[in-house]
Amino acid sequence: MSDFTRNVHFPTVSQLAVHAAPPLVSRERFADLLGLPPGVIVGWINKGMLPTVTIGKYSLVNVELLRKSCLEREFTL
Repeated sequence: MSDFTRNVHFPTVSQLAVHAAPPLVSRERFADLLGLPPGVIVGWINKGMLPTVTIGKYSLVNVELLRKSCLEREFTL
């Protein structure tokens, strides 16, 4: 075993599940996931910067659409 593989610690499945987000989350949960105040998320939503889905009286952040959008963008330095 090389020094690299000996010192690498891979996360367990349960640790990965903690970081996985469902496809739709509330504004408050999204703010919590990002570590930002909920007011920032509401501002981004009001400016159209985050995709949302309205189900009944609830407005949810579409995390899956946001993820796909980020993956499709071309990043430049």
